[in-house]
Amino acid sequence: MDHVAVLALFDRNMREGAQPDGPGARVERVGRVVRQVAADHGWNGVVWSDLDEASADKAIAEQIAHYTGLGIEFEWKLYGHDLPVDLGERLRAAGFTPEPEETLMIAEVADLTLDIEPPEGIRFLPVTDRAGVDLVADVHEKAFGTDSSRLRRQLLARLQDDPDTVVATVALAGDEPVSAARMELVPGTRFAGLWGGGTVEGWRGRGIYRALVAHRARAAVERGYRYLQVDAMATSRPILERLGFEPLTITQPHVYRP
Repeated sequence: MDHVAVLALFDRNMREGAQPDGPGARVERVGRVVRQVAADHGWNGVVWSDLDEASADKAIAEQIAHYTGLGIEFEWKLYGHDLPVDLGERLRAAGFTPEPEETLMIAEVADLTLDIEPPEGIRFLPVTDRAGVDLVADVHEKAFGTDSSRLRRQLLARLQDDPDTVVATVALAGDEPVSAARMELVPGTRFAGLWGGGTVEGWRGRGIYRALVAHRARAAVERGYRYLQVDAMATSRPILERLGFEPLTITQPHVYRP
């Protein structure tokens, strides 16, 4: 894979050319910044910027003023290759709180091993309705220890209003949900994004996550997507590398709370 070319394509398609990530959201292009403004409980933040040392501080102040005027917190999604090189320092000086780093990993679907099946005793359930969304949210809370109310609302709205842009799956051991993940599809691009892959403690290390990656990769192939993209945590990066994903850059959310 040509890392430079694929990263440039990712920036053009998924960041500079960003599309709303769900019903009720809109993407705004203001000067050298692309941001999303969402309805209640949606994701709000800056997805792309083209700044330099002379323009960065003013652009940061403008985004703070915009979102503060709306009364909502927002995220500046910073990538390791974004300019200026001290953009992260400038964000923190302006009052943003950095969150843990993740690795942007991308794979060409044709290079992946897709014949990975769930381990014995595990079956995959497609998520198509409120009951399935509840299972995904429950797994998310148990696996990550975080509130899943926003995920619950966003996923249900997407399944109802734009079902062709999301594939969600729950792994069941009998009737017990033990893992879940989703794939978000961006029409008109070559990228599908893998999100929310999490397994409940006690069921990790059995190959469920690997099988869920392969399951979603097959769905991406069926829909004509060339690349899979993941913001990988440290725990999932080694698994993804063994499957054929390659690290391209680091990404780190910076959150501003009015």
